[in-house]
Amino acid sequence: MPAAVEEKFGSPRLGTESAESYWIITGTNDELVAKTSFLAFLPTAIDGLPFQNAHVEQIAPLVWDGTANYGKAQQSEPPQTGDSVFNFDTSGGTQHITQSLANVGNHAPAGVTAPDYKGAIGATHDGVEGVDITVPVYTFSETHYLAPAAVTPGYKATLYFLTGKVNNSGFKGTAAGECLFLGATGTRRGTDVDDDWEINFRFAASPNRTGIVIGTITGINKKGWEYLWVRYEDIEDNDAKVLVKRPASVHIERVYESGDFSALGIGT
Repeated sequence: MPAAVEEKFGSPRLGTESAESYWIITGTNDELVAKTSFLAFLPTAIDGLPFQNAHVEQIAPLVWDGTANYGKAQQSEPPQTGDSVFNFDTSGGTQHITQSLANVGNHAPAGVTAPDYKGAIGATHDGVEGVDITVPVYTFSETHYLAPAAVTPGYKATLYFLTGKVNNSGFKGTAAGECLFLGATGTRRGTDVDDDWEINFRFAASPNRTGIVIGTITGINKKGWEYLWVRYEDIEDNDAKVLVKRPASVHIERVYESGDFSALGIGT
């Protein structure tokens, strides 16, 4: 059975952007019943101010105090010139590889020795097919609100020329060669000459690696956005008595130019 609800004398108390009403709930010692009855009885708005929250407090047997708050949602302040907003994503990226980190097993019928390809994936008579895997890629973006004096034609050209380049020194926690600038988008916040610019900068980071081992080849190092590929050759597996594809050489290619990311003007 629901409890009885009655508004107190002098309620509600009104402010310019908020209101508070006071109630008495009787007929139950159950807090859930008291609050449910209270919420069902309350108006959805007072003086045009929408309901926000309510709570009850027992003050005597079968008697509860109830308070309800009304008001408009607080509007957050828009970003100001000089403010920054940061976002990141570590979902990773996809890479096609032809070589495993380690071969963990080779199996063949009884009496037959399985060929050892030294980690080559999907090796056939014609080549090495490989496989697509998820690799560490850290993407992040920063939105900065820049004064109009900073966003000159020369600065826009800097953004253009640095797009598609990797950092030549440490940047935002990444080592040289790990961070790729994916570009920026900018919007003028208004039409007045003093209105600032909202510019979003996007980056992707991939870790540098050292001590890579591919087949029997050791001492391989590559920076995050350099490209590694493997040349394979046919070698006779003396145990299995067959020709197999095995890594013959490893090559590291630089495919992105480097640039000075301090010229972006958003810190390093």
